[in-house]
Amino acid sequence: MRWTATRRRKISRRGFLSALGGLAAFPAFAGSSLAEALLGHPNSEDATLFASAFKDAGGNFGIGLFDEFGQVLGRIGLPGRGHDITVAPDKRRFVAFARRPGTFAILVRPFEERQPVVIASEPGRHFYGHGCFSADGRLLYAVENDFEAARGVIGVYDLGARFPERIGELDTQGVGPHDILLSSDGRTLVVANGGIKTHPDQGRAKLNLETMSPSVVFVDAQTGDLVSKHVLHKSLHQLSLRHMALDKKDRVWVGGQFEGPAFQAPPLVAVFAKDEDPKTIDIPAVFDGKLENYIGSVTANRSGDVIATSAPRGGQTLFWSVEDSVYLGAQPIPDGCGVAPIDQDSFVVSDGNGGLSYVNDPTAPSEILARPPGISWDNHMVALS
Repeated sequence: MRWTATRRRKISRRGFLSALGGLAAFPAFAGSSLAEALLGHPNSEDATLFASAFKDAGGNFGIGLFDEFGQVLGRIGLPGRGHDITVAPDKRRFVAFARRPGTFAILVRPFEERQPVVIASEPGRHFYGHGCFSADGRLLYAVENDFEAARGVIGVYDLGARFPERIGELDTQGVGPHDILLSSDGRTLVVANGGIKTHPDQGRAKLNLETMSPSVVFVDAQTGDLVSKHVLHKSLHQLSLRHMALDKKDRVWVGGQFEGPAFQAPPLVAVFAKDEDPKTIDIPAVFDGKLENYIGSVTANRSGDVIATSAPRGGQTLFWSVEDSVYLGAQPIPDGCGVAPIDQDSFVVSDGNGGLSYVNDPTAPSEILARPPGISWDNHMVALS
């Protein structure tokens, strides 16, 4: 395996907790242990479980775990705002990432009586809120900012040891890598380079909007070699490519967030493949000017034949046919952003008002499963089972 130059670094949970000076003050789990709560679920063998970052009424951040009825089974405290969660292939572990420019991630084994393990980003790097596992579940790939050099990297972490070890990094061939997926071949990493230059000394300020150049790249996970790189037409250079999902054809659906003039209405969804030119998807004219040029999450159903794209600022979640890229319908869910598959054909959508909505038919009204009091769900949600 070939890496760019980096020193091998073992991450000390105790040392990082001391440096954070706050995580230890949060309860690891609310009520009974998380493993006890999950394994004690009346339908634990058949239940569909979900996880999402949240903020509570007291301003505390954490990860909430809940079932298909919206019943919150456990909470994990975080030292700051969380963003996305990636689930291991065996469904027994997940990693929750801090929101950019956060420097922590949390490895959780929810079905075991073990405390979460903190993963710290390398000095000179910070996380972008997303990651994915290797096909065998041993490695974690995390998109990161090499902020002094203004380049994107993929931090590679070995999770097989007692404490995670950062064993190297790969170049994303772009700036501002936001999301990352592992292709179905088990070897090719797909990265959405958002194209936006940032530096933690300037918070979340966007420093290169006039010259940004987003891209989607396919990278060999074993060698770091660039397999292919795709960009949209130069007129869309301010469409920051952010969140992704794989469909049943192993194509990558990408949602964008437009950084250009608000009066423009560019396509916000595009489809990429390793050896094909990208294709933008036409959003129905009824939504012109109503989505605020912002797609928050992109998710496929379990069958891989329907894609959901949430537009939280516009209060809509739109659905698309993978077979012919046809618009199927939309659900008006205020501040709905997190989307996860609940069965072969249906989705759950979480929102910033604490709601969890069940969508079985894009053309029929959604059903509110639950609205846990004092909870504001964050941008992303994942199915754990």
